[in-house]
Amino acid sequence: MTMHDYLLEGQGERAETGILLIHGLTGTPNEMRILARGLNSAGFTVYAVQLAGHCGTMDDLLDSTWQDWLVSVRAGADKLSQRVNKLIVGGLSMGAVLALALAEERPEQIAGVMALSTTFRHDGWSMPKYTRMAFILPFLRMLGIGRSRMFFEQPPYGIKDAALRKRIVSQMQAGDSVEAGLPGNPFWSVVEMQLLSSHVLKHLDRVRAPCLVLHASNDDIASVKNAMNIVRGVQHAPVQLVLLEDSYHMITIDRERRKVIDRCINFAIEISASDFKLSAHPEQGAIAHHESSGACL
Repeated sequence: MTMHDYLLEGQGERAETGILLIHGLTGTPNEMRILARGLNSAGFTVYAVQLAGHCGTMDDLLDSTWQDWLVSVRAGADKLSQRVNKLIVGGLSMGAVLALALAEERPEQIAGVMALSTTFRHDGWSMPKYTRMAFILPFLRMLGIGRSRMFFEQPPYGIKDAALRKRIVSQMQAGDSVEAGLPGNPFWSVVEMQLLSSHVLKHLDRVRAPCLVLHASNDDIASVKNAMNIVRGVQHAPVQLVLLEDSYHMITIDRERRKVIDRCINFAIEISASDFKLSAHPEQGAIAHHESSGACL
């Protein structure tokens, strides 16, 4: 475990089902804590992983790649699978994309996917106009331009609840990257996110696990089109889409967090009752194949 990961041991029969939670780009495991506690209170074993390069400085993040983030997720899945018989992976924002990446390459290990506010693209209504031209960023990076540049999200910062928004923004402005993450998105890290998204979108048909997709109808960071990519792309497993009407992007902490927790608990209960059996030894060949294809992006 890294410094800011946390493990919540389950109780009873449901403790045999583990849930791996993944935070988003520039985020922290702390943004998953309310959901983690809710799932754990229902009996499940929960492990919130810290992604490589996160919970530190901007340079720490810039020195990490999307492959590094996925390595963190794989390591978390392996640690949790040693304790449980079934494994569900869930993520918020870019964390949802990483959850899908793991499900694509490890169908024998992942029994279910929780995709929350999935972000393949920053195309929400509050995003700066120049984020719509993000396709330019890879060329800037190739030229060595813009390493220290970042774009800052605009109000309401993914949070509809005004009091909660005020507290989170205060933490970000105070430089508390462990509690609230970095205050902006470095251009070069967004390029890494683009590469990850491209990789995952190409291979969504490899997902074999049931998916619960939760997304705010009025998401200010990532439009509902991101959720629809999953609905259309996952062809060999059931996909349940739930649209929230009183939240923005950060649905794990916003006004409908109780509904999000309840939906995730019910989904986990269904998976725990299924016939899926966790493979003790994931197919290393499949993992190596995906790593190789990712390097060509």
